[in-house]
Amino acid sequence: MNLEHNLKSEPASDAVLIELRRIIQSIDLHSRTLVKRFGLTGPQLTVLKTLDGEGEVSVGELSKIVSLRQATVTGILERLEKRSLVSRRRSEKDRRRVLVLTTEKADRLLKKAPSLLQDSFVEQFNNLEDWEQSMIKSALQRIVTMMDAKKIHAEPILTTGPIDEQEK
Repeated sequence: MNLEHNLKSEPASDAVLIELRRIIQSIDLHSRTLVKRFGLTGPQLTVLKTLDGEGEVSVGELSKIVSLRQATVTGILERLEKRSLVSRRRSEKDRRRVLVLTTEKADRLLKKAPSLLQDSFVEQFNNLEDWEQSMIKSALQRIVTMMDAKKIHAEPILTTGPIDEQEK
């Protein structure tokens, strides 16, 4: 029995749940591959790639650029610094500001690292017509409401589980 026929014979709710599960599994597989092959989580790779593109920035600026809480970014940076992938220093102009930069070790790692799952998603999503983007967003918002998940805080990074938990 082919997949199309199988989905047509199932209730629509089952088909939606199957597709949601596929999305979750895709994110999980990508996350596991990143950790296994490069020893990095998705959020860590996001931070490294952002630093590589931006150059030296403050922790606050970095958190805004990657759309993560400053406390989350600080935790990520601590783990990256332990692995000698980033260096941090106090600004000479304002001693309260901590500036962050990738190291040569990070630069070598980034040359081998794959693109982030959300990068290809964003590219493909942005190529859709506006009406199609709106329909997808609306449908997902409705699913969130139906699953009583509106109060769950989520970052715009495709990874499984809470980002703070993955970073420990």
